[in-house]
Parts: sequence; structure tokens; C-alpha cells
Amino acid sequence: MDDDDGVTYEEYVATRAQALLRYGFVLTGNADDAADLLQEGLIRLRGAWGRVVNKHDPEGYVRKIMARQHISMWRRRRREHLVDSVPERHYDDRGLERAEHDPRLWEALTALPRRQRAVLVLRYYEDLSDEEIAATLGISRGTVRSQAARALGKLRADWRPATASTAGGHHER
Repeated sequence: MDDDDGVTYEEYVATRAQALLRYGFVLTGNADDAADLLQEGLIRLRGAWGRVVNKHDPEGYVRKIMARQHISMWRRRRREHLVDSVPERHYDDRGLERAEHDPRLWEALTALPRRQRAVLVLRYYEDLSDEEIAATLGISRGTVRSQAARALGKLRADWRPATASTAGGHHER
């Protein structure tokens, strides 16, 4: 596969692979991840070699692929939470316990519009995802998120959890 100047894909790889590998290392800080980025970038370049607009400098194309791939890898890893040991089986959150038993919270929830209340209960009490809530209520994920945001905003404005000093007696608003 020659381009207009006669440079083949194979010649390009032979001359630029080491520089691209260094670029991958700068992105990742890890030689193995850099090699993976380079490999993915070169595979994609091979498939697009004939379509690359600026064949005189396909490096920009490969670098963009590598950068995007690195961002995707980073996002995936960010969602993973690797730990050395199994987490505790049970965690007591006394603040959450006080809030659950505070009748003012349930009063504030009751004052919300039905859909907002349903979204909050499904999200925080039933621990459903936005997708599951949307399917359950027959609404879009975006509507789930906007209803949750509005409901939480109203709760924040209207309700404050009882403190330890007010939990047993009178409640302040």
C-alpha cells in the first residue's frame, strides 16, 4: 500500500514505532500499557491507511488514536476499585440510621411530587440504577436524573437531619 510519496505502511511503522512507543509511555507511565496503545494505534492505522487524509503525516492520526484509547483505559480503570482484602461485611452509618428514623425526612419525602419521590425511593432505598428506575417508571434515564436532582434540591432546602442533641427532643428546621 503506497501513498503518493511511495511510503508504505510497513516503512512508516519501521521508522516511527519507537517514537510512538515513547509517546505511549509518556501517556501511561507504564511500558506494557504503552505497548498496548501502540499496537492498537497501528492496527487502526493499518485499516485506515488508504483513508488517512494527510498521508504525509499519519503520526497525528496514530497519536490521536493512542490518546483516545488511553482515556478509555483510564476511565475503565477508574471505575474499578481493586483492594487487598475483602471489605467489611457490615458498616453502620449512624448518621444514615438517624436520618432513616427521623419522621421529618418521611414528611419531607411525602411533600415531594409523586414521580420525584418514586425516583428517590427506588434509587436510595431500593438501590436501583438509573436504567432500572427508568424501566420501572416508564421514563427516560435523563428524566430519572432530572427528577432526582430536583427532588434532592427540594429536600436539601426543606429538611436538615436531626443532630444528636435534637434527636431526642425538639427539632429545628
